Amino acid sequence: MDLFRKKSVLDLIQESEKKGAALRKELGAFDLTMLGIGAIIGTGIFVVTGVAAAEHAGPALIISFILSGLACIFAALCYAEFASNVPVSGSAYTYSYATFGELIAWILGWDLILEYGFASAAVASGWSGYFQGLLAGFGIHFPKAITSAFDPANGTFVDVPAIVIVFLLTLLLSQGAKKSTRLNNIMVIIKLVVVLLFIGVGAWYVKPANWTPFMPFGFSGVATGAATIFFAYIGFDAVSTAAEEVKNPQRNMPIGIIASLLVCTVLYIVVSAILTGIVPYNLLGVKNPVAFALTYIHQDWVAGFISIGAITGITTVLLVLLYGQSRLFYAIGRDGLLPKVFSKVDEKKQTPVVNSWIICLLVSVIAGFVPLSKLAELTNIGTLFAFMTVSVGILYLRKNKQVPKTGFRVPFVPYIPILAFLFCGYLAVQLPALTWISFGVWLVIGLFVYFGYGRKHSTLNNSSGQLKKVI
Repeated sequence: MDLFRKKSVLDLIQESEKKGAALRKELGAFDLTMLGIGAIIGTGIFVVTGVAAAEHAGPALIISFILSGLACIFAALCYAEFASNVPVSGSAYTYSYATFGELIAWILGWDLILEYGFASAAVASGWSGYFQGLLAGFGIHFPKAITSAFDPANGTFVDVPAIVIVFLLTLLLSQGAKKSTRLNNIMVIIKLVVVLLFIGVGAWYVKPANWTPFMPFGFSGVATGAATIFFAYIGFDAVSTAAEEVKNPQRNMPIGIIASLLVCTVLYIVVSAILTGIVPYNLLGVKNPVAFALTYIHQDWVAGFISIGAITGITTVLLVLLYGQSRLFYAIGRDGLLPKVFSKVDEKKQTPVVNSWIICLLVSVIAGFVPLSKLAELTNIGTLFAFMTVSVGILYLRKNKQVPKTGFRVPFVPYIPILAFLFCGYLAVQLPALTWISFGVWLVIGLFVYFGYGRKHSTLNNSSGQLKKVI
């Protein structure tokens, strides 16, 4: 049996347009850009910046963001070409099916399940913490037993707020992509205003002396900081999962992916410069560094707005992650590598409703009961692995004569894809050995699932030959 059988790009597109399986095309370039910003600006800018500065990079966090941003921009160009020419749900999973074959596609899909699933659970837990902190300011407190993941020694058993927010956002997502993006657009505007407010107020309190020493942990610290904050950039990958629901994807997909990443990269660099300019880097190892910085300069009224912006920001990140996870499961289920229930589309809403609720259940269990202190690294390695594969995939896509040449094209091929691969590979090497071991174990489990179920039920494995094998 050919483990590397491929789906042609034409077959992928035709399959996505079948009656009863098609998703409603209703998103434009603005929706996609806001979707990307919604997924990118959140935990990274409001939480990770402080720890990365205090423990790894110091004021040179600015360079860490530039390094991560370059890796992502190179990778984003590759994603933009794939999304423009292969406008099908599934992101890197689908792209790999067309370029490397079924086994590699499954490994990528399993990898992305790790990325989206654990990232969603981690963000839901983070949302719960911020939300409880906001309520505490009004004197409202939940019973301790339901405030955090299972930890009897600490008196906590289940994180109910995390479960509730996952449920509410799934309820929204089940109504269709357009309704979800409308709420996302409103929340993105709110958090952009909050970030700009921090920049506008904080810029007046910057003390250049706080930028000295600029690189207290050396360049290795800057590199480790870049690998750590890479978590802050992963959202643009979720934009590509929306491909089947986009009007004129050849034009709008590249705009959405690249524009959202550029906006967020500029904001990250400016915020990190102001943050380390206001507060000495060694004091930033807190959970809410942006709000802490404003309290540090006695601008408490702005700090309150920052907390609201952080909650809004984390909500949009969770919304887009859950959306991306549902479209990933939809694509894998349609190919038969997971049960077909994942690819069932509601006829009225034209969205995978059953799929969304199954994901809600899985993410709720993880977010509600499992402590997630170390899952950021697992999310990072999963994303870097996907980015590296997509970068190499562009070189194969260019050789595929069946692919239409009317969409977006990565400039300076093969140099940009090679740079994307090298940058992402360098960041991946900076992650701890335990992260690599855990990632390896996850992939081994995925291979058992593929050979036990996926290979037998794959739509490419039926004898009718409805789908062509492309060599």
